[in-house]
Amino acid sequence: MPDHDRVEGAAKNLGGNIKEAAGKVTGDEKLKADGRADQAEGKIQNAVGGLKDTIRDKRN
Repeated sequence: MPDHDRVEGAAKNLGGNIKEAAGKVTGDEKLKADGRADQAEGKIQNAVGGLKDTIRDKRN
C-alpha cells in the first residue's frame, strides 16, 4: 500500500493541473500561478512518500 503522502501528493498535483488550466481559460494569472505552486508541492510530497515507501520496503 502506498504511503499516505504519495496519495495526497498526487491529489495536490492533479488539483494544481486543474487550477492552472482554469487560470489559462479565464486569463487569471494568479490562479495559474497557484496551480503551478500546488503542482510543485504535490510533486515534493509524492517524492517524500516514495522515500518512505522505499525505507519501509527495505525494513521488510
